[in-house]
Amino acid sequence: MPKLLAAAALLLLPAPAALGAAAAKPKPAPAAPKAPPVVKSRHLWATVDVCNPPSLPRVIGIRGSMPGTGLKNEQMFMRFQVEYQSGVDWKLIPGADSGYRTVGSAVYKARQSGQQFTIPAKVPYVLRGMVSFQWRRRGHAVLKADRITTAGHIALAGAEPPGYSAAACALP
Repeated sequence: MPKLLAAAALLLLPAPAALGAAAAKPKPAPAAPKAPPVVKSRHLWATVDVCNPPSLPRVIGIRGSMPGTGLKNEQMFMRFQVEYQSGVDWKLIPGADSGYRTVGSAVYKARQSGQQFTIPAKVPYVLRGMVSFQWRRRGHAVLKADRITTAGHIALAGAEPPGYSAAACALP
């Protein structure tokens, strides 16, 4: 009987080879941090919603949309800038910068805001917008994103003509 118990005890213990294999197994590498969902949201975009209409000569309007995180203690901010095309590069137009401004609480699903700029020079330009987005807590940015203007977005207000959405604006 004691031999039977000893054999049963041996069956319950892991084999020495199995112990060595488990000890030698490397730990998996930590996963790369994932981008927060709001940064990948379909509600994060920028568009040109005004481009030199007869009622607003040499004016470009840029509109942005950003999703909320759902957190009451966060505020959302947008910054609108205008770039002009120089060969294959894009360069910021000095002075065509709204600075960061609040667009509301991050509790909401999405917020839109926009800015119009008058381009005074009588030189032909191809323009586009750049919108920088920030989600802030206690005055500090906790998330950031940038988008250049693209077409096909629905502006809730400000588009001229209504429904206008473009990636760029050509001024004569």
